[in-house]
Amino acid sequence: MHIDLSPLKYKFCHKPLLIGGCAMEYYGLRKAGADIDLVVHPDDHAALVTLYPDHIKDLYGDIGVCEYGFEIWNQICTFDYFYLGENAVEEQDYRVISLEKLLFLKSLAMEIPKYHRDLELVVKKVLDIAYGKESSGDIC
Repeated sequence: MHIDLSPLKYKFCHKPLLIGGCAMEYYGLRKAGADIDLVVHPDDHAALVTLYPDHIKDLYGDIGVCEYGFEIWNQICTFDYFYLGENAVEEQDYRVISLEKLLFLKSLAMEIPKYHRDLELVVKKVLDIAYGKESSGDIC
């Protein structure tokens, strides 16, 4: 899976963390939607807020920079880049949230039907790996 960060016209100091639908697609769970959700290092987030001051979204203190089909967050429900990035999969230009942390994020939003279905897909994937029904490596 290739994520083209070039439309942002910004060089990240720290690899951004891929979450959301693109992470679901990375793990072969479902196709991603139109946007690309990232959580980024605080230094990168501050620079992006300065670069795109007219494209800021505030969801209860989670601050997103929304431009060029990207939603770039400082945190999700107060959980930041460092917490969500534990055990992330390293790719060339970005990191992918671990299945365990993806499961955690989906559980936080499980009252929304779309995210509840995502939660079920991640649980199935985790159990398939645990019981040897598929490889735990990158399947994309």
